[in-house]
Amino acid sequence: MEMIIQVKLRDSNNLIWYKIKEEIKVKVGDYVILEAERGLDYGQINSEPIRQEQPSEGMRPIVRLATADDLKKIEDNRKKAQDAYVTCLEKIGAHKLKMKLVNCEYSFDASKILFYFTADGRVDFRELVKDLAKIFKARIEMRQIGVRDEAKLFGGFGPCGRELCCSRFLKDFEPVTIKMAKEQNLPLNPPKISGLCGRLMCCLSYEHDCYCQLGKALPKEGEKIDTPYGKGKVLSVNVLRHSVFAEVEEGRVVEVVIEEKGKKNLGK
Repeated sequence: MEMIIQVKLRDSNNLIWYKIKEEIKVKVGDYVILEAERGLDYGQINSEPIRQEQPSEGMRPIVRLATADDLKKIEDNRKKAQDAYVTCLEKIGAHKLKMKLVNCEYSFDASKILFYFTADGRVDFRELVKDLAKIFKARIEMRQIGVRDEAKLFGGFGPCGRELCCSRFLKDFEPVTIKMAKEQNLPLNPPKISGLCGRLMCCLSYEHDCYCQLGKALPKEGEKIDTPYGKGKVLSVNVLRHSVFAEVEEGRVVEVVIEEKGKKNLGK
């Protein structure tokens, strides 16, 4: 049995699970030093430790709780990253590259600088990397991300008023289609069904199966049904209320709840 814990790597919203020994006492919000792909790195605890029966293959460990010296080093790296960001912007302009610089991060040991950018297509940044490597005497990594990754990186609040799902808990982005919005009876108005990134909201994807399941027993729009007021034609469907609005005789519109054993009128 081993303990695992979720960590926000560096200052990004990249949430990763790590192994942690019981003697390393941490709480949510603490900074820790951990094993990364190339040496040591830092992260911030995002969950309580969880016990699991089976050992996790390939999961890296947390080395220790960050010390006061570690925290000072992290803060110094943040300040250096701000300067590196400005320098990179200047070099992008000098090389006339069609790319938007999004963020910059230093690794814990300052041996690597990671630049995040967005672009419409492929960008030949080889000369840019050479210039930056000469200036900073460090390994330079340019990482192209999409607009959804950019929103995840910076965070924010969605139309629902809550923190963005991609920043809070989503690890991977699932495909989202306009068909999902149609099947959830949402207005096909891009500003109303799009997130801060300008793409269709991620919640359309992981709520889609629920809507499909709930809607199986409901009639479709235009379908003829029996109501307590006689025959009616379905005008609209409310999946969450498990009801439909139907037009009956004399143009009257009634709401009908569809139950497992028949149909029940709720009124006009």
